[in-house]
Amino acid sequence: MSGCKIGEKCNFGQNVVVSPKVVLGNNVKVQNNVSIYTGVECEDDVFLGPSMVFTNVTNPRSAVNRRGDYKKTLVGKGATIGANATIVCGHDIGPFAFIGAGAVVTKTVKAYALLVGNPARQIGWMSEYGHRLEFDKDGFAVCMESKEVYQLVNDQVSKKEN
Repeated sequence: MSGCKIGEKCNFGQNVVVSPKVVLGNNVKVQNNVSIYTGVECEDDVFLGPSMVFTNVTNPRSAVNRRGDYKKTLVGKGATIGANATIVCGHDIGPFAFIGAGAVVTKTVKAYALLVGNPARQIGWMSEYGHRLEFDKDGFAVCMESKEVYQLVNDQVSKKEN
């Protein structure tokens, strides 16, 4: 729709709607049957799985117009939201987070977090390449594909730079 901003090299499946004031970064992949509502911003390299859902009002009623009450949701760089997941508005998704298929996100999600279920709960951490991270007793993990090293400190993950 008019008034949205779409970055370079984005890819859209069938039956996708991008509402006014939505911002999509570069290389965002939107699979079939996804509606991206006003209030949503996706940074670069975000993956939105088939039929996943964003909401934009916390207490919708048909007879009450809340178009001025849209809540914002930021999806961080490199995050993945799986098929049929629901993101309740006002809860940001951290960079490189991984939301499993069918999860219902009702809280803000940390960077690199892996969430599943309804309501979604964190069950681990993911690398930037989308592999589960297994931290050793010293708080370090290595991605099995990229060989990049990650550190877990105070329930926050960061990638160690060379």
